[in-house]
Amino acid sequence: MKKSIFAVSGFAIIGVTGASAQVPQAEWEQFKAQFEAMSERVDALEIENQQLRATRKTTVIMEDLAVTNAEIGSLQRKTRDMSWSEKIRWKGDYRFRYESVDEEGKDGRERWRIRARPALVAKISDTTVVGFGLATGSEDPVSSNQTLGDGSTSKEINLDLAYATWRPIESSYVTAGIFANPYYRPAKSQLIFDGDFRQEGLAVGWSNGRFFANAVYDFIESDSAKSESGLFVAQIGANLQLFEGATLTAAAGYIDIPVKGYGPIYDDVFFGNSSVVENGVEVYAYDYKLYNGSIAVGLTAFDLPLSVFVDYVKNSDVDELDTGYLAGVLLGNIKEKGDWQVQYQYESLDANATLGLITNSDFAGGGTDVKGSTFSAKYAVDAKWYVGTTYFFNNTTGIKLGGDASYDRIQLDTGYQY
Repeated sequence: MKKSIFAVSGFAIIGVTGASAQVPQAEWEQFKAQFEAMSERVDALEIENQQLRATRKTTVIMEDLAVTNAEIGSLQRKTRDMSWSEKIRWKGDYRFRYESVDEEGKDGRERWRIRARPALVAKISDTTVVGFGLATGSEDPVSSNQTLGDGSTSKEINLDLAYATWRPIESSYVTAGIFANPYYRPAKSQLIFDGDFRQEGLAVGWSNGRFFANAVYDFIESDSAKSESGLFVAQIGANLQLFEGATLTAAAGYIDIPVKGYGPIYDDVFFGNSSVVENGVEVYAYDYKLYNGSIAVGLTAFDLPLSVFVDYVKNSDVDELDTGYLAGVLLGNIKEKGDWQVQYQYESLDANATLGLITNSDFAGGGTDVKGSTFSAKYAVDAKWYVGTTYFFNNTTGIKLGGDASYDRIQLDTGYQY
Protein backbone atom coordinates (compact mmCIF):
# COMPACT_ATOMS: atom_id res chain seq x y z
CA MET A 1 0.00 0.00 0.00
CA LYS A 2 2.86 2.29 0.85
CA LYS A 3 4.38 1.71 -2.62
CA SER A 4 1.10 2.65 -4.33
CA ILE A 5 0.78 5.87 -2.39
CA PHE A 6 4.33 6.88 -3.29
CA ALA A 7 3.78 6.01 -6.95
CA VAL A 8 0.75 8.29 -7.11
CA SER A 9 2.65 10.91 -5.20
CA GLY A 10 5.58 10.66 -7.59
CA PHE A 11 3.40 11.29 -10.61
CA ALA A 12 1.83 14.18 -8.80
CA ILE A 13 5.24 15.65 -8.01
CA ILE A 14 6.33 15.36 -11.62
CA GLY A 15 3.19 17.06 -12.75
CA VAL A 16 3.59 19.72 -10.16
CA THR A 17 7.25 20.16 -10.98
CA GLY A 18 6.34 20.80 -14.56
CA ALA A 19 3.96 23.49 -13.41
CA SER A 20 6.09 24.91 -10.59
CA ALA A 21 7.13 27.80 -12.66
CA GLN A 22 3.56 29.02 -12.70
CA VAL A 23 2.90 28.45 -8.87
CA PRO A 24 3.97 31.12 -6.29
CA GLN A 25 6.94 30.09 -4.11
CA ALA A 26 4.92 30.32 -0.86
CA GLU A 27 2.28 27.94 -2.07
CA TRP A 28 4.94 25.52 -3.30
CA GLU A 29 6.66 25.44 0.10
CA GLN A 30 3.30 24.83 1.79
CA PHE A 31 2.58 21.92 -0.59
CA LYS A 32 5.96 20.28 0.13
CA ALA A 33 5.38 20.57 3.87
CA GLN A 34 1.97 18.89 3.52
CA PHE A 35 3.50 16.10 1.41
CA GLU A 36 6.23 15.39 3.98
CA ALA A 37 3.64 15.25 6.77
CA MET A 38 1.54 12.85 4.74
CA SER A 39 4.61 10.65 4.08
CA GLU A 40 5.43 10.48 7.80
CA ARG A 41 1.81 9.53 8.54
CA VAL A 42 1.97 6.73 5.96
CA ASP A 43 5.18 5.41 7.56
CA ALA A 44 3.54 5.44 11.00
CA LEU A 45 0.48 3.60 9.69
CA GLU A 46 2.67 0.96 8.08
CA ILE A 47 4.57 0.32 11.34
CA GLU A 48 1.29 0.11 13.25
CA ASN A 49 -0.08 -2.32 10.65
CA GLN A 50 2.99 -4.56 10.97
CA GLN A 51 2.64 -4.56 14.76
CA LEU A 52 -1.03 -5.52 14.50
CA ARG A 53 -0.23 -8.36 12.14
CA ALA A 54 2.50 -9.64 14.48
CA THR A 55 0.15 -9.46 17.49
CA ARG A 56 -2.62 -11.28 15.63
CA LYS A 57 -0.19 -14.01 14.56
CA THR A 58 1.09 -14.46 18.12
CA THR A 59 -2.49 -14.74 19.43
CA VAL A 60 -3.34 -17.39 16.86
CA ILE A 61 -0.19 -19.30 17.69
CA MET A 62 -0.94 -19.11 21.41
CA GLU A 63 -4.49 -20.33 20.83
CA ASP A 64 -3.24 -23.15 18.59
CA LEU A 65 -0.66 -24.17 21.20
CA ALA A 66 -3.28 -24.25 23.95
CA VAL A 67 -5.50 -26.54 21.87
CA THR A 68 -2.54 -28.72 20.90
CA ASN A 69 -1.33 -29.00 24.50
CA ALA A 70 -4.82 -30.03 25.63
CA GLU A 71 -4.95 -32.71 22.93
CA ILE A 72 -1.48 -33.95 23.88
CA GLY A 73 -2.48 -34.14 27.55
CA SER A 74 -5.60 -36.10 26.69
CA LEU A 75 -3.59 -38.45 24.48
CA GLN A 76 -1.02 -38.98 27.23
CA ARG A 77 -3.75 -39.85 29.73
CA LYS A 78 -5.31 -42.32 27.29
CA THR A 79 -1.88 -43.80 26.58
CA ARG A 80 -1.22 -44.27 30.31
CA ASP A 81 -4.63 -45.91 30.75
CA MET A 82 -4.09 -48.19 27.77
CA SER A 83 -0.57 -49.01 28.94
CA TRP A 84 -1.88 -50.05 32.38
CA SER A 85 -4.64 -52.19 30.87
CA GLU A 86 -2.09 -53.85 28.60
CA LYS A 87 0.10 -54.69 31.58
CA ILE A 88 -2.72 -56.46 33.46
CA ARG A 89 -4.74 -59.33 32.07
CA TRP A 90 -7.24 -61.88 33.27
CA LYS A 91 -6.76 -65.52 32.37
CA GLY A 92 -8.16 -68.82 33.54
CA ASP A 93 -10.35 -71.79 32.78
CA TYR A 94 -13.73 -73.27 33.64
CA ARG A 95 -14.78 -76.92 33.40
CA PHE A 96 -18.19 -78.60 33.84
CA ARG A 97 -18.05 -82.37 34.46
CA TYR A 98 -20.27 -85.42 34.84
CA GLU A 99 -18.52 -88.29 36.60
CA SER A 100 -19.41 -91.91 37.31
CA VAL A 101 -17.28 -94.14 39.57
CA ASP A 102 -17.62 -97.90 39.95
CA GLU A 103 -15.21 -99.35 42.52
CA GLU A 104 -15.26 -103.04 43.40
CA GLY A 105 -16.66 -103.64 46.87
CA LYS A 106 -18.31 -100.21 47.09
CA ASP A 107 -21.58 -98.67 45.92
CA GLY A 108 -21.50 -96.93 42.53
CA ARG A 109 -21.26 -93.16 42.56
CA GLU A 110 -22.39 -90.40 40.17
CA ARG A 111 -21.82 -86.67 40.60
CA TRP A 112 -21.67 -83.34 38.78
CA ARG A 113 -18.61 -81.17 39.37
CA ILE A 114 -17.15 -77.84 38.33
CA ARG A 115 -13.68 -76.35 38.33
CA ALA A 116 -13.08 -72.62 37.97
CA ARG A 117 -9.61 -71.04 38.15
CA PRO A 118 -9.48 -67.29 37.42
CA ALA A 119 -6.12 -65.53 37.66
CA LEU A 120 -4.88 -61.95 37.41
CA VAL A 121 -1.41 -61.44 35.93
CA ALA A 122 0.38 -58.07 36.00
CA LYS A 123 3.56 -57.20 34.12
CA ILE A 124 5.03 -54.56 36.43
CA SER A 125 8.26 -54.12 34.46
CA ASP A 126 10.06 -55.53 31.45
CA THR A 127 11.53 -58.27 33.65
CA THR A 128 8.95 -58.88 36.39
CA VAL A 129 5.48 -60.47 36.45
CA VAL A 130 3.19 -60.86 39.47
CA GLY A 131 0.27 -63.29 39.51
CA PHE A 132 -2.71 -63.96 41.76
CA GLY A 133 -5.30 -66.70 41.26
CA LEU A 134 -8.24 -68.39 42.95
CA ALA A 135 -9.76 -71.82 42.49
CA THR A 136 -12.85 -73.74 43.46
CA GLY A 137 -12.68 -76.83 45.63
CA SER A 138 -11.28 -77.72 49.03
CA GLU A 139 -7.81 -77.66 50.55
CA ASP A 140 -6.94 -80.83 48.63
CA PRO A 141 -3.45 -80.17 47.12
CA VAL A 142 -4.28 -82.15 43.96
CA SER A 143 -7.85 -81.18 43.13
CA SER A 144 -9.80 -77.99 42.41
CA ASN A 145 -13.04 -79.86 41.71
CA GLN A 146 -16.19 -78.72 43.46
CA THR A 147 -19.11 -81.15 43.68
CA LEU A 148 -22.49 -79.51 43.09
CA GLY A 149 -25.38 -79.97 45.49
CA ASP A 150 -25.72 -79.66 49.27
CA GLY A 151 -28.89 -77.65 48.81
CA SER A 152 -27.22 -75.00 46.65
CA THR A 153 -25.04 -73.89 49.54
CA SER A 154 -22.19 -71.49 48.79
CA LYS A 155 -19.07 -73.25 47.57
CA GLU A 156 -15.48 -72.85 48.66
CA ILE A 157 -12.95 -70.60 46.93
CA ASN A 158 -9.26 -71.01 47.79
CA LEU A 159 -5.95 -69.35 47.02
CA ASP A 160 -4.52 -71.13 43.98
CA LEU A 161 -1.71 -68.83 42.81
CA ALA A 162 0.30 -66.03 44.41
CA TYR A 163 3.72 -65.50 42.90
CA ALA A 164 6.28 -63.15 41.43
CA THR A 165 8.53 -64.13 38.51
CA TRP A 166 11.69 -62.22 37.68
CA ARG A 167 13.63 -62.78 34.46
CA PRO A 168 17.10 -61.25 34.88
CA ILE A 169 17.83 -62.39 31.33
CA GLU A 170 15.34 -63.63 28.75
CA SER A 171 16.39 -67.27 29.02
CA SER A 172 16.15 -67.59 32.82
CA TYR A 173 13.61 -67.05 35.59
CA VAL A 174 13.23 -66.91 39.35
CA THR A 175 9.77 -67.49 40.85
CA ALA A 176 8.68 -67.21 44.48
CA GLY A 177 5.33 -67.98 46.10
CA ILE A 178 2.59 -70.41 45.03
CA PHE A 179 2.90 -71.23 41.34
CA ALA A 180 2.16 -73.75 38.60
CA ASN A 181 4.56 -76.67 38.56
CA PRO A 182 7.44 -75.90 36.12
CA TYR A 183 8.58 -79.54 36.03
CA TYR A 184 8.52 -80.99 32.50
CA ARG A 185 6.04 -83.90 32.16
CA PRO A 186 5.68 -85.72 28.81
CA ALA A 187 2.14 -85.40 27.45
CA LYS A 188 1.20 -83.86 30.84
CA SER A 189 1.97 -87.15 32.58
CA GLN A 190 0.63 -87.32 36.14
CA LEU A 191 2.78 -90.26 37.21
CA ILE A 192 4.51 -88.15 39.89
CA PHE A 193 2.66 -84.81 39.95
CA ASP A 194 -1.09 -84.31 39.54
CA GLY A 195 -1.94 -81.60 37.02
CA ASP A 196 -3.60 -79.47 39.73
CA PHE A 197 -0.60 -79.67 42.07
CA ARG A 198 0.94 -76.28 42.89
CA GLN A 199 4.48 -75.75 44.11
CA GLU A 200 4.93 -73.53 47.17
CA GLY A 201 8.36 -72.04 47.62
CA LEU A 202 11.10 -70.96 45.24
CA ALA A 203 11.88 -72.03 41.67
CA VAL A 204 14.69 -71.17 39.26
CA GLY A 205 15.07 -72.22 35.67
CA TRP A 206 16.84 -71.69 32.38
CA SER A 207 16.11 -72.56 28.75
CA ASN A 208 17.61 -71.65 25.40
CA GLY A 209 14.99 -73.51 23.37
CA ARG A 210 17.10 -76.64 22.93
CA PHE A 211 18.22 -77.30 26.51
CA PHE A 212 16.41 -76.54 29.74
CA ALA A 213 16.85 -76.89 33.51
CA ASN A 214 14.53 -76.40 36.48
CA ALA A 215 15.00 -76.50 40.24
CA VAL A 216 12.34 -76.06 42.93
CA TYR A 217 12.29 -76.02 46.69
CA ASP A 218 8.71 -76.65 47.84
CA PHE A 219 7.73 -76.21 51.48
CA ILE A 220 5.89 -79.21 52.88
CA GLU A 221 6.02 -77.21 56.11
CA SER A 222 7.83 -73.86 56.46
CA ASP A 223 6.98 -73.10 60.09
CA SER A 224 9.84 -74.18 62.36
CA ALA A 225 7.37 -74.58 65.22
CA LYS A 226 5.80 -77.42 63.22
CA SER A 227 9.03 -79.21 62.18
CA GLU A 228 10.28 -77.69 58.95
CA SER A 229 10.40 -79.94 55.89
CA GLY A 230 10.51 -79.46 52.16
CA LEU A 231 10.47 -81.09 48.76
CA PHE A 232 13.46 -80.52 46.49
CA VAL A 233 13.21 -80.94 42.71
CA ALA A 234 15.93 -80.71 40.05
CA GLN A 235 15.55 -81.47 36.34
CA ILE A 236 17.52 -81.10 33.11
CA GLY A 237 16.35 -81.83 29.58
CA ALA A 238 16.76 -81.29 25.87
CA ASN A 239 14.58 -80.72 22.80
CA LEU A 240 16.19 -82.34 19.77
CA GLN A 241 15.41 -82.61 16.06
CA LEU A 242 15.91 -86.25 15.09
CA PHE A 243 15.19 -85.72 11.41
CA GLU A 244 12.69 -83.77 9.33
CA GLY A 245 9.26 -84.18 10.92
CA ALA A 246 10.56 -85.96 14.03
CA THR A 247 11.47 -84.47 17.41
CA LEU A 248 12.70 -85.87 20.70
CA THR A 249 12.30 -84.36 24.16
CA ALA A 250 14.21 -86.11 26.94
CA ALA A 251 14.48 -85.14 30.59
CA ALA A 252 16.06 -86.49 33.77
CA GLY A 253 15.11 -85.41 37.25
CA TYR A 254 15.78 -85.96 40.93
CA ILE A 255 13.11 -85.39 43.57
CA ASP A 256 13.81 -85.56 47.31
CA ILE A 257 10.78 -85.79 49.63
CA PRO A 258 11.98 -86.43 53.22
CA VAL A 259 8.80 -87.56 55.01
CA LYS A 260 10.04 -90.65 56.88
CA GLY A 261 8.77 -90.50 60.45
CA TYR A 262 6.13 -87.85 59.63
CA GLY A 263 2.44 -88.40 60.14
CA PRO A 264 -0.10 -87.99 57.30
CA ILE A 265 0.35 -84.67 55.51
CA TYR A 266 -3.26 -84.33 54.36
CA ASP A 267 -6.59 -85.92 55.23
CA ASP A 268 -5.04 -88.38 57.76
CA VAL A 269 -4.24 -90.98 55.08
CA PHE A 270 -1.07 -92.15 53.31
CA PHE A 271 -2.56 -92.56 49.81
CA GLY A 272 -1.07 -96.02 49.21
CA ASN A 273 2.37 -95.38 50.74
CA SER A 274 3.73 -97.71 53.41
CA SER A 275 3.47 -96.61 57.03
CA VAL A 276 4.65 -97.84 60.42
CA VAL A 277 3.64 -97.12 64.00
CA GLU A 278 6.19 -95.27 66.14
CA ASN A 279 5.42 -94.33 69.73
CA GLY A 280 1.79 -95.04 69.11
CA VAL A 281 1.60 -92.79 66.02
CA GLU A 282 1.28 -93.98 62.42
CA VAL A 283 3.98 -92.36 60.26
CA TYR A 284 5.56 -92.68 56.82
CA ALA A 285 7.89 -95.68 56.64
CA TYR A 286 10.23 -94.23 53.98
CA ASP A 287 11.64 -91.12 52.43
CA TYR A 288 11.08 -90.59 48.70
CA LYS A 289 14.37 -90.09 46.89
CA LEU A 290 13.14 -90.32 43.34
CA TYR A 291 14.98 -90.68 40.06
CA ASN A 292 12.81 -89.76 37.10
CA GLY A 293 13.40 -90.20 33.37
CA SER A 294 11.03 -89.25 30.56
CA ILE A 295 11.04 -89.31 26.76
CA ALA A 296 8.56 -88.02 24.19
CA VAL A 297 8.98 -88.58 20.44
CA GLY A 298 7.00 -86.31 18.13
CA LEU A 299 6.00 -87.55 14.67
CA THR A 300 3.27 -87.01 12.06
CA ALA A 301 0.59 -89.56 11.21
CA PHE A 302 -2.48 -89.04 9.00
CA ASP A 303 -1.41 -85.38 8.70
CA LEU A 304 -1.81 -85.07 12.47
CA PRO A 305 0.79 -84.64 15.23
CA LEU A 306 1.63 -87.94 16.92
CA SER A 307 3.44 -88.27 20.24
CA VAL A 308 4.77 -91.46 21.80
CA PHE A 309 5.92 -91.02 25.39
CA VAL A 310 7.29 -92.83 28.44
CA ASP A 311 7.66 -91.63 32.05
CA TYR A 312 9.60 -93.64 34.65
CA VAL A 313 10.26 -93.20 38.37
CA LYS A 314 12.22 -95.17 40.99
CA ASN A 315 12.52 -94.57 44.73
CA SER A 316 16.10 -95.28 45.83
CA ASP A 317 15.20 -95.25 49.54
CA VAL A 318 13.42 -98.64 49.42
CA ASP A 319 14.25 -102.10 48.09
CA GLU A 320 10.81 -103.24 46.91
CA LEU A 321 7.56 -101.76 45.61
CA ASP A 322 9.78 -98.91 44.45
CA THR A 323 9.07 -98.44 40.72
CA GLY A 324 6.49 -96.76 38.54
CA TYR A 325 6.08 -96.16 34.83
CA LEU A 326 3.62 -94.72 32.33
CA ALA A 327 3.62 -95.26 28.55
CA GLY A 328 1.23 -93.89 25.99
CA VAL A 329 0.41 -92.44 22.60
CA LEU A 330 -1.31 -89.16 21.72
CA LEU A 331 -2.73 -88.45 18.24
CA GLY A 332 -3.88 -84.94 17.30
CA ASN A 333 -3.83 -81.67 19.19
CA ILE A 334 -6.67 -79.24 19.89
CA LYS A 335 -5.75 -75.63 19.14
CA GLU A 336 -8.31 -74.34 16.66
CA LYS A 337 -11.99 -74.94 15.97
CA GLY A 338 -12.56 -78.45 14.62
CA ASP A 339 -9.31 -79.93 15.99
CA TRP A 340 -9.44 -83.25 17.85
CA GLN A 341 -7.17 -85.58 19.77
CA VAL A 342 -7.23 -89.09 21.25
CA GLN A 343 -4.89 -90.56 23.83
CA TYR A 344 -4.21 -93.94 25.40
CA GLN A 345 -1.82 -94.70 28.23
CA TYR A 346 -0.97 -97.54 30.59
CA GLU A 347 0.36 -96.91 34.09
CA SER A 348 1.77 -99.03 36.88
CA LEU A 349 2.76 -97.37 40.15
CA ASP A 350 4.12 -99.36 43.10
CA ALA A 351 3.15 -98.43 46.64
CA ASN A 352 6.42 -96.61 47.44
CA ALA A 353 7.46 -95.50 43.96
CA THR A 354 6.49 -91.89 44.73
CA LEU A 355 4.60 -89.82 47.28
CA GLY A 356 0.97 -90.89 46.91
CA LEU A 357 -0.41 -87.55 48.08
CA ILE A 358 0.70 -85.61 45.00
CA THR A 359 0.20 -88.13 42.18
CA ASN A 360 -2.84 -88.36 39.86
CA SER A 361 -5.97 -87.94 41.99
CA ASP A 362 -8.28 -89.51 39.34
CA PHE A 363 -6.33 -92.63 38.37
CA ALA A 364 -7.73 -95.55 40.45
CA GLY A 365 -9.04 -93.04 42.96
CA GLY A 366 -5.67 -91.41 43.59
CA GLY A 367 -2.43 -92.40 45.28
CA THR A 368 0.00 -95.23 44.63
CA ASP A 369 -0.28 -99.04 44.58
CA VAL A 370 -2.34 -98.87 41.37
CA LYS A 371 -2.22 -99.95 37.74
CA GLY A 372 -4.36 -99.82 34.62
CA SER A 373 -5.29 -97.98 31.43
CA THR A 374 -6.72 -94.59 30.58
CA PHE A 375 -8.40 -93.53 27.34
CA SER A 376 -9.36 -89.93 26.54
CA ALA A 377 -10.66 -87.90 23.61
CA LYS A 378 -11.24 -84.18 23.03
CA TYR A 379 -12.84 -82.06 20.32
CA ALA A 380 -12.47 -78.29 19.89
CA VAL A 381 -15.91 -76.72 19.47
CA ASP A 382 -14.10 -73.42 19.26
CA ALA A 383 -10.55 -72.24 19.80
CA LYS A 384 -11.24 -71.78 23.54
CA TRP A 385 -14.00 -74.36 24.07
CA TYR A 386 -13.71 -78.14 24.04
CA VAL A 387 -15.76 -81.21 24.85
CA GLY A 388 -14.14 -84.43 25.95
CA THR A 389 -14.32 -87.74 27.73
CA THR A 390 -11.93 -89.81 29.83
CA TYR A 391 -12.33 -93.44 30.77
CA PHE A 392 -10.22 -95.04 33.51
CA PHE A 393 -10.23 -98.86 33.71
CA ASN A 394 -7.82 -99.47 36.59
CA ASN A 395 -6.97 -101.75 39.47
CA THR A 396 -5.95 -100.96 43.02
CA THR A 397 -3.41 -103.68 43.83
CA GLY A 398 -3.90 -103.23 47.57
CA ILE A 399 -0.87 -104.29 49.59
CA LYS A 400 -2.96 -103.87 52.72
CA LEU A 401 -6.02 -105.59 51.28
CA GLY A 402 -4.00 -108.45 49.85
CA GLY A 403 -5.57 -108.43 46.37
CA ASP A 404 -6.70 -106.49 43.34
CA ALA A 405 -9.89 -104.43 43.22
CA SER A 406 -11.24 -103.12 39.93
CA TYR A 407 -11.83 -99.40 39.56
CA ASP A 408 -13.72 -97.82 36.63
CA ARG A 409 -14.28 -94.11 36.20
CA ILE A 410 -15.99 -92.18 33.38
CA GLN A 411 -15.74 -88.41 32.98
CA LEU A 412 -17.64 -86.25 30.48
CA ASP A 413 -16.28 -82.71 30.25
CA THR A 414 -16.87 -79.40 28.59
CA GLY A 415 -14.20 -76.80 29.23
CA TYR A 416 -13.43 -73.17 28.40
CA GLN A 417 -10.30 -71.05 28.51
CA TYR A 418 -10.00 -67.27 28.62
